[in-house]
Amino acid sequence: MFAVSARAFSTSSINNAKVAVLGAAGGIGQPLSLLLKESTLVSDLALYDIANTPGVAADLSHINTKSTVKGYTGADQLGAALKGASVVVIPAGVPRKPGMTRDDLFNTNASIVMNLAKAAAQHCPKALIAIIANPVNSTVPIVAEVFKKAGVYDPKRIFGVTTLDIVRANTFVAQARDLDPQAVNVPVIGGHAGITILPLISQSSPKVTFNDAAELEKLTVRIQNAGTEVVDAKAGAGSATLSMAYAGARFTFSLLKGLKGQKAVECAFVESSVTKVPFFATPIALGPEGVKENLGLGLLSDFEKKKLEALFPELEASIKKGVEFVAKNY
Repeated sequence: MFAVSARAFSTSSINNAKVAVLGAAGGIGQPLSLLLKESTLVSDLALYDIANTPGVAADLSHINTKSTVKGYTGADQLGAALKGASVVVIPAGVPRKPGMTRDDLFNTNASIVMNLAKAAAQHCPKALIAIIANPVNSTVPIVAEVFKKAGVYDPKRIFGVTTLDIVRANTFVAQARDLDPQAVNVPVIGGHAGITILPLISQSSPKVTFNDAAELEKLTVRIQNAGTEVVDAKAGAGSATLSMAYAGARFTFSLLKGLKGQKAVECAFVESSVTKVPFFATPIALGPEGVKENLGLGLLSDFEKKKLEALFPELEASIKKGVEFVAKNY
């Protein structure tokens, strides 16, 4: 249903869309850039990082697709990388190691994201900003606050990429019920860390049922902790990079489809009035201005209602942490 192959998203004419990847030389940035290079939706691919991007760009530029690729390195080239971008994807930051939570990354990644957001607000204030850098529950509010301070904030254009939670939910539900994972779609709401990740298995398409409460709880917890599963399996060698690149590419393609006026729906962590917290992930209809319509929660099961109430304190604290960081450090 949501295959990332460029050909699945090809159109009759090339969309003149520049995509900037900030953190392009990293573990997520390189495979993400490879998937973007393949797409006919991308005309210009700008790769930025603090080091090694010229080599990554040279490597990708040899691929025989129509998009052009250019590498940018260092703070003095960041503006050029961003200028004219339709979409900015931010996988920059340090990865998790065994024993770390996403929140443990806050002090390092918060500064990185804030500085990149300052540059984006200056050089491409109308771009759609897709934030992968963790902890997403805090980095999205950071970007929002930076854009507010720059006087260019538009809540419809800033997204936290939670797509990997959906990809994992689709995969695990498909495995549990012997289904084609590409034919499964499970909405995931809330945030992007631990218990703030709430898969709405009751709304799965095709419809699946789990009459055993213990099985449903186990599946939900696995989806919530799947990132730690990868971190532990890599034993200090990194976090989820390949699956995150896949999910990030899928989300970027959906943003580009929306820019072209084509139908596109993705779950994303955005400014929201759907619940009592100011940012929340729900299914979002995408359009030329970014968020076209917030599709809300849908009908929740009793199990999901309890999980929803339980996630609010942690999510609210993470959002507040991001807002306060900008207030103290901008």
